[in-house]
Amino acid sequence: MYDKKSPKAEEFINHEEILETLDYAAANKHNAVLIDEILEKARLRKGLSHREAAVLLDCDLPDKNEEIFALARQIKDDFYGNRIVLFAPLYLSNYCVNGCVYCPYHAKNKHIARKKMTQEDIKKEVIALQDMGHKRLAIEAGEDPVNNPIEYILESIKTIYGIKHKNGAIRRVNVNIAATTVENYRKLHEAGIGTYILFQETYNKENYEILHPTGPKHNYTYHTEAMDRAMQGGIDDVGLGVLYGLSTYRYEFTGLLMHAEHLEAAFGVGPHTISVPRICPADDIDPSTFSNAISDDIFTKLVACIRIAVPYTGMIVSTRESQKSRERVLQLGISQISGGSKTSVGGYAEPEPEEENSAQFDVSDRRSLDEVVRWLMQLGYTPSFCTACYREGRTGDRFMALCKNMQIHNCCLPNALMTLQEYLEDYASPETKEVGARLIAKEIEQIPNEKVKKICKERLELIKQNQRDFRF
Repeated sequence: MYDKKSPKAEEFINHEEILETLDYAAANKHNAVLIDEILEKARLRKGLSHREAAVLLDCDLPDKNEEIFALARQIKDDFYGNRIVLFAPLYLSNYCVNGCVYCPYHAKNKHIARKKMTQEDIKKEVIALQDMGHKRLAIEAGEDPVNNPIEYILESIKTIYGIKHKNGAIRRVNVNIAATTVENYRKLHEAGIGTYILFQETYNKENYEILHPTGPKHNYTYHTEAMDRAMQGGIDDVGLGVLYGLSTYRYEFTGLLMHAEHLEAAFGVGPHTISVPRICPADDIDPSTFSNAISDDIFTKLVACIRIAVPYTGMIVSTRESQKSRERVLQLGISQISGGSKTSVGGYAEPEPEEENSAQFDVSDRRSLDEVVRWLMQLGYTPSFCTACYREGRTGDRFMALCKNMQIHNCCLPNALMTLQEYLEDYASPETKEVGARLIAKEIEQIPNEKVKKICKERLELIKQNQRDFRF
């Protein structure tokens, strides 16, 4: 039985409910009257149910699809403006005991180089990331209780936060590690993490168990209920995601939105972020062997429909996607991207020798952070290195309340401009600095509150005088 408030995975992600939703969407994909009603509801910026969103995803009426894309662009602008938050992944270790068939870290892969960074290694990598200009990291590690216990993760977080190099500092550490216990989530919360990220991979239980044949990750229920345990452990910013291509995209889309609805119903706050990775080439992984891989057009529509369904949730696209693909979806809903990324264990301080390849997947967008920052600004976006909400306690329901009322703009734009000014002063190439100066001069006039605008202008000048870390 479907029950979005239930603590049981098979009730809040109910297989029969998903199948009924897919049938309903297929039966109504030409129903212009119903689609108009759903779009009218969506224009209220309060989100949609999984059934309503599924109808929009299935819609194949060209004029209505244009309305869907236009509405996604408008909602993105209403909630997030033209700001794009930047981050980098940092892989701590690729030791893993699981048998996930789509990931080169799987335990049976004997030819990938296995690596685990020491705390001294981590310091070198973090300094390299700070010298690029990064302020926000997402740390990643394979599931291995011997090589990667929670104590190692906690020590690594402490090391990362403790490194202050020149004007650099990592101000927010997000964590993407395997499902764990309430006690361990509490420890992560006490360590001061930002968002806890865990991709479901697939919500189809039968497929899930086939794709994860061995290891603790084989337990669908334990994995799917992880976000509930994270919330119970005090973490109120969680990040969802599926790996598109493992199962049918309609099924995954519906399951993902049901998960978001569950968190809202059970804990009063939905996901802080939703990631939209697609399966891509890796060490011994060929994406063509996965029959559910999705096209660029489907990927674009998924982004648009997620944005409409959960307008208040940040959306992330990584360097799995090419520059062209990322450019296409930025306007439709993406609010965070990675830049200058490495998916190997380390690799920022010194390039990894080809024979020691430890990457989880091939990077499609290989540009430097400086190139990505300049590209965003040339497209009219404001790159942001802001971590203010997390550090001011605006997380969980406090953040969502501000975001849902579209009041987050009162601090996000000035914070974005100030962190961008820091980047320009400390790390940018001359060309990027020139483009950035023009953008800041233009965007600062968009701050609606005159008092905030005045303070922001004063702080921008102080940043030029080598003062740092202002925030609203």
